[in-house]
Amino acid sequence: MAQYQTLLYYCYSPIENAEQFADQHLAFCKSLGLVGRIIVADEGLNGTVSGTPDACKAYMEAVHADPRFAKTEFKIDDVEEPSFIKMHCRYKAEIVHSGLRDPKIINPNIETGKHLEPQEFMEMKDQEDVVILDVRSNYEHNVGKFKNAITFDIDNFREFPEKVKELEHLKGKKILTYCTGGIKCEKASALLLKEGFEDVYQLHGGIIKYGKEAGGKDFEGECYVFDNRVTVPVNSVNPSVISTCKNCGKITSKMINCANPICNEHFTQCDECGWEMDGCCSDACKTHPNKREYDGTGYYVKVPQPVNIDKISKRKHKKLIKN
Repeated sequence: MAQYQTLLYYCYSPIENAEQFADQHLAFCKSLGLVGRIIVADEGLNGTVSGTPDACKAYMEAVHADPRFAKTEFKIDDVEEPSFIKMHCRYKAEIVHSGLRDPKIINPNIETGKHLEPQEFMEMKDQEDVVILDVRSNYEHNVGKFKNAITFDIDNFREFPEKVKELEHLKGKKILTYCTGGIKCEKASALLLKEGFEDVYQLHGGIIKYGKEAGGKDFEGECYVFDNRVTVPVNSVNPSVISTCKNCGKITSKMINCANPICNEHFTQCDECGWEMDGCCSDACKTHPNKREYDGTGYYVKVPQPVNIDKISKRKHKKLIKN
């Protein structure tokens, strides 16, 4: 048995008093000795947590015991060490920032693209009337993507809705969407349907599940993940590396954040350039007075902020009055 595990999951399910739930859930996770990052919103949960197998088992059982989250599907990775250093659980407007907040317009609990299991996705993706659509951001698909996939030049998923107009000429095609674990596709596929695309699908469980159940065939490069592993291999059938070092052009899958916190650019950099540039993307960042200490990983821990329920409640109250 592995010494530690990492769980990736999400669940679209309405949560009453989500601000308070976030605070309580943080305390529960800490009681189990878990570390990770969880986003709580009125619309549901989105998280990655890491800990001992016993702690992870207890967490999954507790989540499934709550009727609101009984349908949650966990992607489980065995890891050598915890994938986080601290435990964060924060309340936000959405569990994935898309700008599509109104459930009367987009509601993953009512309508999304047809879910394809990994084997079904693999069998369909190369058909002539099929378009594979990556709904992730630049830094994610630059380090790894499906062969022949369409990618958008976006820095954040909230830019995705504006890009859909670029697909107008493909409305007669079957659109197969995919992302890391499936959460972005829930809203992306729903938006495509709303915009008049009739034949829309999504990879159930995302790239991570595809790697586990279909060997990751034809996924080029590695998959970006939102923890201190940064990227993970998913293709055991025909693996490749497609990303290159920003500084020297050498092929590498290692992705870091610039050590200059003001810049904080997310980019690929080989080990040699990492040490030579002291974890920075440029000479200017290398000499910045606030530069963080580079330890070879390029991963920097964010200081967790407690959930300020009073502040959030006041903000929501003001918004209601304004509207």
